Amino acid sequence: MLPLQLNKYKIICIISMLALSGVQFFLLYNTYKLEDEHLYQSESQLIVQDYGKSIKNDKLYPGGEAIMNRYIYGDMDRLERLYEADRSRFDTVRLQLSTKIFQALRKANNMDSLLPAYASKHKLRHKLDYALTIDLIEVKFDGDSDVVLYDRRIDGPGSGAVIGGKLRHFTPKNQIVHLTVSSDAAHSYRVTFNLYVDSATRQMDILISMAPLFILSLLSILAVVLLFYLTYSKWVRQKKIADMKSDFINGITHEFHTPLSAIMVANKSLKTDEMFGNRSKVTRLTDIIQRQSERLKTLFERVMDITNLQNLQLNTVGQSLGLLLDDIMLDYRLKLNDTRVVLNFDGQGDHDWVMVDAFWFATMVNNLLDNAIKYNRSPEKHITVKTTGDRRRLHLIIEDNGVGINEESRKHIFEKFYRGKGNGVPSTGLGLGLYYVKLCVDAHRWSIGLESEPGKGSRFVVTIPL
Repeated sequence: MLPLQLNKYKIICIISMLALSGVQFFLLYNTYKLEDEHLYQSESQLIVQDYGKSIKNDKLYPGGEAIMNRYIYGDMDRLERLYEADRSRFDTVRLQLSTKIFQALRKANNMDSLLPAYASKHKLRHKLDYALTIDLIEVKFDGDSDVVLYDRRIDGPGSGAVIGGKLRHFTPKNQIVHLTVSSDAAHSYRVTFNLYVDSATRQMDILISMAPLFILSLLSILAVVLLFYLTYSKWVRQKKIADMKSDFINGITHEFHTPLSAIMVANKSLKTDEMFGNRSKVTRLTDIIQRQSERLKTLFERVMDITNLQNLQLNTVGQSLGLLLDDIMLDYRLKLNDTRVVLNFDGQGDHDWVMVDAFWFATMVNNLLDNAIKYNRSPEKHITVKTTGDRRRLHLIIEDNGVGINEESRKHIFEKFYRGKGNGVPSTGLGLGLYYVKLCVDAHRWSIGLESEPGKGSRFVVTIPL
């Protein structure tokens, strides 16, 4: 349930962050567009004022009208005759004449010095480039109809004939002048030209001007992310603490049946007639009752005192692992009701003195034995517990002839609440047994390995450094 809840909250957080990011992006994009529309607006107005004064009673730039007059009025009569007599020849001549006009205008262009003068006069902050282009040149032969000498829509390029400047991107945003100068008189001409002014670093200038807004937007997103993270982390911590408390109580309850069963069997055995005259057997049974009563007492204490099972507080003492296993096996055999279980113990480790918490070690072994019996369909269930090792490490091995564990289950076998599927044995219990085994192993700083195949039993190996 917890992973599902965590995933739900993660999805909600992600969707909220995406929505917030989307709103921020929308606002930033619109601000960018607004900045783009109004960038250099004040500079452009100042340039337009000075430019208008410079070309008063002129065209394109100071002296541009004289150049155009010389070429157009000089060929006006020839153009009129060709237009009336031979339109094909007229088209050839008009293009040639347009080319000559553009070449002469480029050669005499003085805008390269005028624009820096405007910028210096008004102390403009940005380094601006320009482009001066011609869209249209038309002549009037009779004073009524206009005859095209050059039209960018027909003769190209689409941006018009460039007379001067290094600017190459022409848009309505950087077009500061669009003028048409004409006359209604016969044998006159009309010219339409543009002045584009912009910076080569336009996008960077916009971003720099928006830098405070970017920083504020980023900080607001980071603040919301931090708020989400702190809230989410606090909720997860509280949820885990609550679940750990609940899991511990469930786990301890899961462990109650072992000492209770042993006490009940021992008590029942004490009531038989044959026990009254056999003091040694009575002593053994009372010892079992004593040990299991102590275990029950410890269990109750753990229920009351331990709230965080992830950090087991071990009470380790040095003792022989073989002797400890003898006691555990004796108690476990006593509670067995299944006569088909053959439980063998083989202590081969000569050096078996270890630092161990007897309570948690017994919990670990009992859970491994419970699993070996529970997941076993053999007519006779064989479980072998043995110890081997040397001076460096000791190995506790518990193997059985049960149903085995498939590869997928082996990946999750030690996870809390995980219960393997597909082994042919109904899953019962809370799925905590092997989880507690792993907790015990980790708390002691030991390691555990598993070898198993479906139908061939399982072999758990706990490695204990000496």
